[in-house]
Amino acid sequence: MARPAPGQGCPGGAPRAPRVVVVGSGFAGLRLLRALERLLPPEAAELTVISPVDHLPYASLMPQVCASSVEPRHLAVATRRALRRTVLRLGHAVDVDPQARTVTVQGNDGTVDQLGWDRLVLAPGSVTSTFDVPGVRDHAIGLKNLNQAVYLRDHVLRQLELADAAHDVGERRALCTFVVVGGGYTGTELAAQMTRFTRRAVANYPRVRAEDIRWALVDHSSRLLHELAAPLGRRAGEVLAARGVEVRLRTAVTEVGERFVRMRGADDGGGAERTIDTRTVVWCAGVAPSPLMATIGLPTSHGRLVVDEYFRVAGVAGLFALGDAAAVPDLTRGGEPAGQTAQHAVRQATVAARNLAASLGHGNARPYRHHDLGFVVDLGGRDAVANPLGLTLHGLPAVVATRAYHVYALNNGSNRARVLSDWALDLVAPHQIVQLGFARGPRPTIASAEETGIYPTARPQPAAARLLT
Repeated sequence: MARPAPGQGCPGGAPRAPRVVVVGSGFAGLRLLRALERLLPPEAAELTVISPVDHLPYASLMPQVCASSVEPRHLAVATRRALRRTVLRLGHAVDVDPQARTVTVQGNDGTVDQLGWDRLVLAPGSVTSTFDVPGVRDHAIGLKNLNQAVYLRDHVLRQLELADAAHDVGERRALCTFVVVGGGYTGTELAAQMTRFTRRAVANYPRVRAEDIRWALVDHSSRLLHELAAPLGRRAGEVLAARGVEVRLRTAVTEVGERFVRMRGADDGGGAERTIDTRTVVWCAGVAPSPLMATIGLPTSHGRLVVDEYFRVAGVAGLFALGDAAAVPDLTRGGEPAGQTAQHAVRQATVAARNLAASLGHGNARPYRHHDLGFVVDLGGRDAVANPLGLTLHGLPAVVATRAYHVYALNNGSNRARVLSDWALDLVAPHQIVQLGFARGPRPTIASAEETGIYPTARPQPAAARLLT
């Protein structure tokens, strides 16, 4: 039997409650739904979330999964436990038809279905941006989800295992060389924490010495953590240097191969390229909006769906967007698009939930205004840098502030307790240097790990829309 259209009831029956469909269960989507469940009485709306996973992966602690400081499942905030009356549809939203008011869902089992909506909220997040650098899509490893984090940990240990068995000195050196591209939060944390992890792990491999381990961090900017105050970036650079990380700034990667990475630095004379023999390139050089945004045929700005300060998409009643995939104007910065950070996503979610509830007759809408609370960067051990509320911290005070923020942001009692126990054990118990089997077989590409190839060809945008991209 065909299901009633949105807003309609069964023949002869009462009208059905409006259907609110949310795409994405990440920082923005899950927080928005939790707020909607508080703001709307049960009879006011039928809530549905479309997501390929049944949890929110707390991405801010991914580097600690790679470094065995935190168990991956402890960063998975269960969607079904967090939401009381929202229906979960496991799968990807691969297409949106604003005129027909439908969203096409490709289920995890391969089935394809269409779902009607009265209100649609697009919060699908972002994917790894490869900038069309040759070889990145095929040979680099991304770090956008828990699968990639666990794979990277296994892969690094696999390289140490192979290096321990290698007879050729050059081969052993290449296997023990790891290159991280991107000097932002993720890349800096990963290089800092994985250097500690691998130098401690070599005790398990008799033929690999600590001095054989080589980590390099590459970024095109003139300083690390360019989003933060310069003193914090310098302090992070000092920590990396003390741990032996080679920091190559003002350097662009030109090609990634299966057994090498090529780069060109501003300080290299004559524009000469340098080649590093390595089997591991981790790509943390930025994010791009979900490919779903390009399929809709509505105005975008650098791939992000254009919305107003109330998260509304112009010309389509009932369509909202927020998070990394939306160009939400930040009124505190003259209307420039808000940054693609978790802090923006969770704070946008609270305001967007209020505005959506207001569109259903519950409460009043308000514009989004962001007041920066600062950022935290955990470098592992007793090192971190942070600027909470404008204060410049490093060392142990920054570690306390950083971990307190993460515990607060997890927003789930069970996950908080488990992560705290992981940190406590990390202080007193040695790491378990074992592979879980994720590094067997062909290396997963960034596209396959993040499932970016499932979306249809982008719809043409109107001329006015193309001017924004």
